Amino acid sequence: MQSETVKSKQKIATKDIVETALLISLVFIATRFINIRLPIASNGGLVHLGNTMLFISSIVFGKKKGACAGAFGMALFDLLSEWVIWAPFTFIIRGVMGYIIGSIAWSKEKRGNSIVTNIVAIIVSGVWMIIGYYITECILYGNYIQPIGSIPGNITQVVIGIIIGVPIAKVLKRYIK
Repeated sequence: MQSETVKSKQKIATKDIVETALLISLVFIATRFINIRLPIASNGGLVHLGNTMLFISSIVFGKKKGACAGAFGMALFDLLSEWVIWAPFTFIIRGVMGYIIGSIAWSKEKRGNSIVTNIVAIIVSGVWMIIGYYITECILYGNYIQPIGSIPGNITQVVIGIIIGVPIAKVLKRYIK
């Protein structure tokens, strides 16, 4: 009887590992291949759909998988691109974003099913992202003015993520249990 319990825990753990790995891959792919480079005047960053996948991951699968998907998926992108120096910051900022979204979206038995709560979760995490990347740019650029140029692009990413991610998450929630 005890061996059955151990086997069922292993199956659940294996399923969780596989789901998390797939979510990390989807965040990485959406960041890497579905993006628009911003002009140098706005600090030359990217607007990408990795955020959308991060939002979907956190809403559909919760805070732990969302945090892992965001942290590892987007930091991996940084490591494999010209933004290597950003990777440790991205890992923390995006991991916390996923955790915030999942925590709020799954609060009070909602389990990611409330559109309003999901939007609030994304907005709160977006504020965290904007502050996190502003501080990161202050550290990397050595001033407090230049990072202001990145704020419009970061807001754009959050808005696009809400517009695309929330409806997709709603549909996926029907089929993934």
